[in-house]
Amino acid sequence: MYELKTKETDNSVIEFIEQIDNPKKREDAYRLLDIFTETTGFEAKMWGPSIIGFGSYHYKYASGHEGDAPLAGFSPRKAKISLYFDQGEPKREELLKQFGKHTSGKSCVYVNKLADIDEEVLKSLIKESVFFTQKMYPAK
Repeated sequence: MYELKTKETDNSVIEFIEQIDNPKKREDAYRLLDIFTETTGFEAKMWGPSIIGFGSYHYKYASGHEGDAPLAGFSPRKAKISLYFDQGEPKREELLKQFGKHTSGKSCVYVNKLADIDEEVLKSLIKESVFFTQKMYPAK
């Protein structure tokens, strides 16, 4: 049976951020930590070895696949910073038009640095994603 690699762990978020080699990326990670914590109201937790997640929800697909995931999160990777929002959130595309310099994949939005984006739009993306995900997957 398939086992999820990305699970909530007890690893330290601060220790993880302190291990980031690039000082500017480390500074951006601390700023993101503040933004996500203030915006979601949830404590930061490590998910797997490199994702900083906020809150959690349980999902179950029609295929029977199920698991837990953070409501929102980020990962300060070497190349770019990955931002995790719900990809089904209906206001996402409209907000991304105002977001600033980024690229996006199926479930991630990638930025080089925080100076490239609008932090107020980031807060809106986080709020909308958390609201949408909690509505789609209500806690039981």
